[in-house]
Amino acid sequence: MQGGSSGIGYGLKYQARCISDVKADTDHTSFLTGTLSLKEENEVHLIRLSSGGSELICEGLFSHPSEIWDLSSCPFDQRIFSTVFSSGETYGAAIWQIPELYGQLNSPQLERIASLDAHTCKIKCVLWWPSGRQDKLISVDEENLLLWSLDSSRKAAQVQSKESAGMLHYLSGGAWDPHDVNAVALTCDSAIQFWDLRTMKKENTIEHPHVRNIDYDSKKKHILVTAEDESGIHIWDLRMPKFPAQEFSGHSHWTWTVKCNPEYDRLILSAGTDSAVNLWLASAPSGDNPSESLVESPTRQSNPLLNSYTDYEDSVYGLAWSSREPWIFASLSYDGRPCAFILETCGHTGGGRISEAISSEKMKANSLVLWYGTIPSHCKTLLADFEFIGIHTIYFI
Repeated sequence: MQGGSSGIGYGLKYQARCISDVKADTDHTSFLTGTLSLKEENEVHLIRLSSGGSELICEGLFSHPSEIWDLSSCPFDQRIFSTVFSSGETYGAAIWQIPELYGQLNSPQLERIASLDAHTCKIKCVLWWPSGRQDKLISVDEENLLLWSLDSSRKAAQVQSKESAGMLHYLSGGAWDPHDVNAVALTCDSAIQFWDLRTMKKENTIEHPHVRNIDYDSKKKHILVTAEDESGIHIWDLRMPKFPAQEFSGHSHWTWTVKCNPEYDRLILSAGTDSAVNLWLASAPSGDNPSESLVESPTRQSNPLLNSYTDYEDSVYGLAWSSREPWIFASLSYDGRPCAFILETCGHTGGGRISEAISSEKMKANSLVLWYGTIPSHCKTLLADFEFIGIHTIYFI
């Protein structure tokens, strides 16, 4: 199903690569994004989806001193975030805080809480503790993994541990395991490395070159998704890491980023330099409870590619699911155009919600409908109603 919709758009002044869900904002669907201008003063935008879901609104605009290559929002404080930035050949990383009364200030300035200044190599990313209020974070440069302790009240960050990835390994990024806070996966030019943060030692390696980005499935243990140079994504079951469990080849050029949905198991986004965002639904891993597997229907497609959003004019480097409303995601193309997309969803408790969805004025032909939860047997006869009104793409997660 090809997506012609351009989503709900917003415009940045300069080029950009980074967008992050503001996970700690439980009252709004919010995103942070930062620009990448070589000559102009860069900006961080706090944008929120309006209550009616019809527009993206700028809630805060802040100056940032350098080009932003990585940006990540703090999971427990909506005013705190990290950036990796560069000025010429010099790279740095810092933790920033948005002023409390930024909406009432004429020119609100970001406050630098701490500088992650223990790096001697090119910094690639900063990773926050996966969930809950913790003072730990990780920074990764081309050669080293650093574990930090952050004290925001004292505006200080201290290195707790530092370890080299070893010779001939150039690190490019990583992901913190949401199921095991002592485990982190790092990408390098020829492999995926798995580290134990208690010992700061490499525990395992998957020899697999040209991985651009990785993300853990937060709902299923042992599942890791990788963005491949070879125009697609791979899904790995880390209990059987010799070969990927599933391979999807839906991009026509490099796949740059992948994001697993924070709530719906096996729902995955990918994007890259082919100016497209793909929405996937992976099949259930072997050995899962059969009652949790996909429900087949007359409208069920075997193709794992649910939708391809192609209304972009430049490469797409940034993706973010909303943690507050996990049927909403945002993308960011290099030309500085964030877009938000809202997936139609049906609820948990029987045929009433299906009928409600069908009668909704928002529902259109070719809509993508996500039904989550078990389908009661007496409701399955209602599925034909979807086809009758032209909603012929139905998936169950």
